[in-house]
Amino acid sequence: MRVAVVFFEGKGQNRNKTLNIAKSLADGIGENGHQVDLIDGDRDVNTKLTIYHYIAVGASAINGFGGKISENVAKFLSNCGVVSGKRSFAYVVKGGMRLTKTLGVLMNAMEHEGMFLKYSEILTSPEEAKAIGRRLHIE
Repeated sequence: MRVAVVFFEGKGQNRNKTLNIAKSLADGIGENGHQVDLIDGDRDVNTKLTIYHYIAVGASAINGFGGKISENVAKFLSNCGVVSGKRSFAYVVKGGMRLTKTLGVLMNAMEHEGMFLKYSEILTSPEEAKAIGRRLHIE
């Protein structure tokens, strides 16, 4: 199956950490025989997600207090083609406070576009991301 791992950093505070976690998640999913594409939602703004069967979307809080994600997430999801009904995974990268609130905001943005959330998680390290990628039920 074709899988997209989309990530958003926002202000760029921990871009390398977010990128490494997204790459590890993609590697874990790829180990199960899926074709995985890594998409930077902040830079690849004209990417269409219609062709993907499963979409993982990740974001970091834009400030240390948490609870807010980049406005690019909602813009990207509304302009990325048909994503309504797509099975998906929401994740946030650990950093700052109120991570559950940040994850809830991301999930609301995804559900607003009609995405069907199968799983959500707060990821702390690339190793954890890879392990979760291996365990995701994508089929």
